[in-house]
Amino acid sequence: MAPPFASSVLRDGGRTVVLPTTPEPLEVDLAETALVVVDMQHAYLSKGGYLDLVGFDVSGSAPVIEAVARTISAARKAGIQIVYLQNGFDPDLKEAGPASSPVYHKSNPLKFMRANPSHRGKLITKGAWDFGIVEALAPQAADIVVTKARYSGFAGTNLEMILRARAIRNLVVVGVNTNVCVESTIRDAYHREFFAVMVKDATLQAGDPSIFDATVFNVEKFLGWVTTTDAVCDALAGAPATPGR
Repeated sequence: MAPPFASSVLRDGGRTVVLPTTPEPLEVDLAETALVVVDMQHAYLSKGGYLDLVGFDVSGSAPVIEAVARTISAARKAGIQIVYLQNGFDPDLKEAGPASSPVYHKSNPLKFMRANPSHRGKLITKGAWDFGIVEALAPQAADIVVTKARYSGFAGTNLEMILRARAIRNLVVVGVNTNVCVESTIRDAYHREFFAVMVKDATLQAGDPSIFDATVFNVEKFLGWVTTTDAVCDALAGAPATPGR
């Protein structure tokens, strides 16, 4: 088992970092690691966004945006590939599917837009403000953006191909919402043989704190590893950037 502290070492020409995670520390090669930023969009974080409109509390967004920004900055300095996931549908809602799709019935923004036609095309719709990533976390040129129309970043996307092509096997996951798209992406990562680490304070749940705790439990016990923003940033701080990343 790796030692229970953060360290950065060179090994066989690569860089290995021990992340202080639970239930035990996890050793990762940074060249095989990506930071996955899940759905940090106005829809889920901003007043007037979809989540706020349908009655979920988004008052905790500010510290999560700050934590995600810190994690992104640490990952950039360490030369880790950053992959943004961005959730939403095409303006014609073809990606949403008809009433024969469960998404038609379970997607809260779709239900809200049907009940409030004036919002059609304004909630998690490509090109709309709601769909946009919050300005403080805007992707940079070297980052990869994967759009998706389902909770998991792997469902109906080329995310797995992108990761495999870069020999990435470790995923550090931040974003929203903890219990929906974050957990769904980590579940699918587990089933595809990726090692996933959730930075818990860099996520925000849709619902009360018990729901957040349930996802932390699920990830830690069954699906991956859990850490904090301070821990992952400290672990990455001493790692020099990989050439070409």
